[in-house]
Amino acid sequence: MSAPVLVGYFDSEEKVLDATRAVREAGFTLHDVYTPYAVHGLDEAMGLKSSRLTWVCFGAGLTGGSLALALELYTSVVSWPLNVGGKPFNSFPAFVPVAFELTVLFAALITVASFLGRVKLFPGSRRVALPRVTDDRFAIAVQPREAAGDGAAAEEMLRRHGAVETARMEVAS
Repeated sequence: MSAPVLVGYFDSEEKVLDATRAVREAGFTLHDVYTPYAVHGLDEAMGLKSSRLTWVCFGAGLTGGSLALALELYTSVVSWPLNVGGKPFNSFPAFVPVAFELTVLFAALITVASFLGRVKLFPGSRRVALPRVTDDRFAIAVQPREAAGDGAAAEEMLRRHGAVETARMEVAS
């Protein structure tokens, strides 16, 4: 699914930060902001909430560690108890390395998969990249309101805040 947006290109991060704040304050729908590198303060200017990915990572790690400990306890105590040098069957220090490894493995793999699913970067997905955004340009994609003349008002606002070029295009939503 795609949406028509107005894209404004900027040549510095100060201008894109200023324009992002202005777009939000003017009440336009901010589709996205594209930058060649991470810009400090952009998430606040865009009004983004904190990411829930850290909670996904924590839950995945907790699941991996719990599954590892449960499997080790079951195999060592219930399924196949072995007497190794008179040590107890449920010797917790022996379980720590495997539990740690599975905690890290589950947290990493599930977090990466969740991130890729959230940003819709599946294998084979073809998204149109904005020209020069990966080199030296910054871009703001604004969805003008449905009212007549809002597209021109949005374009005028982007130019007033330093846009060097504007273009209308369809982007994946």
